[in-house]
Amino acid sequence: MIETRGVTQYGVQTQFAMGVGFHHAQSAQDYTLEFVTSGLGMGIGNWEAIRAYMDYEVHSLKDIQDPFDLQGPNDPPHEGLHTFHNARERMRRRYREGEVGKWYVLGWYFYHLCTLWTLPFHLTEWDIGRVKRMHQRNVPDAMRAWSEPLPSEQWAKPSAELVRQRELLENLRHRNPQGSIFSLMAVTAP
Repeated sequence: MIETRGVTQYGVQTQFAMGVGFHHAQSAQDYTLEFVTSGLGMGIGNWEAIRAYMDYEVHSLKDIQDPFDLQGPNDPPHEGLHTFHNARERMRRRYREGEVGKWYVLGWYFYHLCTLWTLPFHLTEWDIGRVKRMHQRNVPDAMRAWSEPLPSEQWAKPSAELVRQRELLENLRHRNPQGSIFSLMAVTAP
């Protein structure tokens, strides 16, 4: 985490950024990536998301970002028109099973009618297609090859200290599930 302070005509301003560095063994070059975050908590949250991805081997967004089960097995990973159709099917299934009533169904249709039905989803699909076309031109072949997954025998194994810290953190989370991540990490720090 990077924290900088500067003085302007408006007073002291604090800015936060998160940096990630790595060494590329084949080219023997070091790379860094920094991006601005809105605050210390947001940067730590970004790092926590990366750490959780590495620690728990989350391989799809559905595992962590689909609480309403709106992604089908063959759907693309982004939200789009398929998300709308899945949401409508989910609403209809819930109505058939008696989970929701007629007022819920009427409210669902009224809400989507007021938000221009499927227009936002069509715009999302158009924008994702535009971004994909833009990124296909800019990614060099070396970066594309570097981004390929490593074979499982080359995966890094967690150290004994990291495993111990994880177990300690999990025990603290079970004892105090409402505790902030800052206070829990402060307890687990050496």
